[in-house]
Amino acid sequence: MDPRDVSRALTRIAHEILERNKGAADLVLLGIPSRGVPLAQRVAAKIAAVEGVDVAVGSLDVTMYRDDLRMRPARTLLPTEIPHGGIDGKVVVLVDDVLFSGRTIRAALDAMNDVGRPRAVRLAVLVDRGHRELPIRADFVGKNLPTSLVESVRVRLAEFDGEDAVTISGTPGAVTTRDENEEQR
Repeated sequence: MDPRDVSRALTRIAHEILERNKGAADLVLLGIPSRGVPLAQRVAAKIAAVEGVDVAVGSLDVTMYRDDLRMRPARTLLPTEIPHGGIDGKVVVLVDDVLFSGRTIRAALDAMNDVGRPRAVRLAVLVDRGHRELPIRADFVGKNLPTSLVESVRVRLAEFDGEDAVTISGTPGAVTTRDENEEQR
């Protein structure tokens, strides 16, 4: 995906969120650090451009809720920022860059239990690459990219990398079980 593809995907996600929610009322977008946060901010800006209202945006760090903490090196905790007004009774849209095994989203659901009780939770991802290990499905998907386990999906965003792009890479014979962005969390 090039910058135009990324922008179009986020515009489509914003419109689909508004359609499903019947507007922007009681909507909160929570980005999963690191790349989910700027994606949530971009979707919120697109919603504001359409609806003329600001949507609450925050971040939800899932580090301490992951089920692989003991199997990986220590990670830096990133901020959890819940918008003023909280998430109780709201429609929360979790936003992430890549949906792969589903384990990050499971951790996000657990983390959200500690900060409030939303009326509904939805999931928006820029890329769904398949290979789910848990029964989790995205409600809003920018692009479905069928991949093999030997491939890696890399999301680059201007806020971190100076450009917007999504690429797939992989070496036959080498088994990759996590995305490059996942390794940075």
